[in-house]
Amino acid sequence: MTFLTDFADQAVLLPVAAGVAIVLVLLGWLRGAMAWTVAVCGTLAVMLGLKMLFTVCGPAVPEFDIRTPSGHVAAAAVIYGGLAALFGLRPAMTILLSIGVALLVAVSRVTLEAHTPSEAFVGGLVGCAGAATVAILAGPKPPGMRHAPLIAVPLLLVVLLHGVHLHAEPTIGRLAHLLDTWPFSACAAAALDAASGSQ
Repeated sequence: MTFLTDFADQAVLLPVAAGVAIVLVLLGWLRGAMAWTVAVCGTLAVMLGLKMLFTVCGPAVPEFDIRTPSGHVAAAAVIYGGLAALFGLRPAMTILLSIGVALLVAVSRVTLEAHTPSEAFVGGLVGCAGAATVAILAGPKPPGMRHAPLIAVPLLLVVLLHGVHLHAEPTIGRLAHLLDTWPFSACAAAALDAASGSQ
């Protein structure tokens, strides 16, 4: 399962995302590059916000069983599903493929006890929405656009970086606890009240 989950590590997928954006610009598909950048950055920004929110608010609402939504699942769904969209897969098929990728990575994350099913589900939902965004915004490929660079660059980066890990969770957690503003402050107070009430 570790072998599978490593295909979705941020240390692998962030360079892949940047590489694909550069290739799209060099190939002259500016609309595709813009759609890719908006979808991937949007997905990662939403996940960062959710991770920070649930890091502080999760203990205040234990019924959700969410402390940190899965960034692995979200990133895999938007990157691999989004790549399929850039190759011309229709939006409906792109969504189905990204759901399949999300399920595979989710199973690996839950099996490795890195996330709960609820955390994997949230990540999958956000990532699949990101892949759908690529499919909708990119539009048709430019006539005669070469596929080889769009295949070679991500593949090379995945092969080179597979097994490298980016341990961002502790930094995200510290950042979330530093934000003494609503809703973080309200969640922190609620979690403190719940902890003191249970003693």
